[in-house]
Amino acid sequence: MFENLSQRLQDTFDRLGRRGKLTEADVDTAMHEVRLALLEADVALPVVKDFVRRVKERSIGAEVSKALNPGQQVVKIVHEELIDTLGQPGRLSFSGSTKPHVIMLIGLQGSGKTTTAAKLAIHLRREGRQPFLIAADTHRPAAVNQLVTLAKQIDVPYHEEGIDQIPGNICANGIKTAQKMDASVVIIDTAGRLQIDEPLMEELRQIKARTNPVEILLVADAMTGQEAVNIARGFNVGVGVTGLILTKIDGDARGGAAISMRAVTGVPIKFLGTSEKLDGLEVFHPDRLTDRILGMGDVMSLIEKAEETYTEEEALRLQKKLLKNQFTLQDFLEQLQKVRRMGSFSQILGMLPGLGRLQALEQIDQEEMEKRIKHVEAIIHSMTPDERANPKKLNASRRKRIATGSGVEVRDVNEVLKQFRQMQTMMEQLRKGRMPRIPGFPGFPEMPS
Repeated sequence: MFENLSQRLQDTFDRLGRRGKLTEADVDTAMHEVRLALLEADVALPVVKDFVRRVKERSIGAEVSKALNPGQQVVKIVHEELIDTLGQPGRLSFSGSTKPHVIMLIGLQGSGKTTTAAKLAIHLRREGRQPFLIAADTHRPAAVNQLVTLAKQIDVPYHEEGIDQIPGNICANGIKTAQKMDASVVIIDTAGRLQIDEPLMEELRQIKARTNPVEILLVADAMTGQEAVNIARGFNVGVGVTGLILTKIDGDARGGAAISMRAVTGVPIKFLGTSEKLDGLEVFHPDRLTDRILGMGDVMSLIEKAEETYTEEEALRLQKKLLKNQFTLQDFLEQLQKVRRMGSFSQILGMLPGLGRLQALEQIDQEEMEKRIKHVEAIIHSMTPDERANPKKLNASRRKRIATGSGVEVRDVNEVLKQFRQMQTMMEQLRKGRMPRIPGFPGFPEMPS
């Protein structure tokens, strides 16, 4: 969601980098561009003013004037100050011996609280904890039904009493049930409104009093823009917030909320909602987000996604196949499916240093890419196991049969086979220690339409 901000900042730094020596006028011009870029990204004005002031003071000081490359030194300063603005990474607090530990999720209606509750439950279970969900949104019947559906889908125990009971009582009863089930963490999905009002605040304060939560996490829609800052401030004053979860950061929002909310409220960002999928919740790392904003990639997050997708045994098996040049169409299909589970192609490529700036990356039509990938999967699924292992057997009649079975044209089947041969060639070049030449879009061959 930081594409525009990232591009504006990188263009500014490129111009600085072409100068062998920086004058105060050069710094003023650059800071003017940085200020405009941040304001266009919906960063709150007080935050922009303070950020630009700090960067400018350091940029006209000795650390830049004595640097071998002044332009790169300014980028380094912006990088450090942006990390400082985003704050230290916030981690969930499970202090105290009383279990279960209670986490309250609060926020406006439509911010994604209910889905985030399920995502957070999955995250906690991966950490070895026993999560438990409570449906306390009695103002929206669909919210209770949604939480129950999600809880069953991810196989996490839950408590609900419909919409006719007092939310504080529902939560107290739910915690008793969680204690009997030996749950270690309770996640409460509370009600929201279209705007902050006193009845909502009072309801949340009652739930807080009845449950004594260790964390009160504000779930905020990153697409709200500057209004998200006022929302965060209102909830913080009304209830007391210990952390932020920013949702929908994979959308086309300008991203300023992520930078502003931490600076204005003093409350740490703890998680980012990176997709609508239930595994689309990332622990917040300010340094990694800063790297993304400045076009430096995010290799660590990419590695973590890969580790979640691939087991060590699978990685070793694939490595042996590649070394022996035994990579088949079945392997091709499996790797394509695994990459899809890591996120969208634009997200993955954006984590690689340098690729986030490519114009081709900005032009990716995600829906079209998804459609093309499904065509590839359908084509390979229409082959027999023997054909997947031995694609040389695919003569004209077999290709026609596969095209009919997968609902595509013969030329599409030919294109997939061409992709596969290109990938085999790349693997062979890598096996021999040479850098392969990749046709089509950087990192991926063209896909059939």
